Amino acid sequence: MSQAELMNEGLSLMLYGMGFVFTFLTVLVFATSLMSKSVLAIAPEEPAPAPKRSAVPVAGTNDPASDPVLLAVIGEAVRQHRERRR
Repeated sequence: MSQAELMNEGLSLMLYGMGFVFTFLTVLVFATSLMSKSVLAIAPEEPAPAPKRSAVPVAGTNDPASDPVLLAVIGEAVRQHRERRR
């Protein structure tokens, strides 16, 4: 084979390969879009958002900020840490 024939064959293979990849990716985009639309059509509604927690702790809840013993322990740990750093 001559060099011109090899170049022509290489160019044609390149164009066929690029065309195949472009076609495949185009089909993939359309298939993904179609699947997304179909899932959104049959998927259940999103659950209601959870209620926001109040900034003020309420006594008797499981909120760690409302436990006076825990707050005292944390305060003592912070105090000891600051003393060690001096």
